[in-house]
Amino acid sequence: MNLGASEIVLIVIVLLLLFGGKKLPELARGIGRGMVEFRRATQDIQREIQSSIEVPPTSPKTTPKTAPSEPTPSQTASKSVNDSENPPSPTSEKPS
Repeated sequence: MNLGASEIVLIVIVLLLLFGGKKLPELARGIGRGMVEFRRATQDIQREIQSSIEVPPTSPKTTPKTAPSEPTPSQTASKSVNDSENPPSPTSEKPS
């Protein structure tokens, strides 16, 4: 889309008629600030995307967890034998 000098002059005249001489600088300032804010936001997004591409996230090395297995009958029997061999000491209980 190529704009020649005559088209630009026509656009400026229409803008002057619509907004007036006092409002036109305020309008241009607002448009300029909007363009700067938009450019800043797009640069921030580009930097964020670029940094995420350059540095892949590190995942912690984990071993696969297995569900705890239930004790076998022999393990249960040996546990009850061990418990009976070591009865609680009488000093750990307080007399009432």
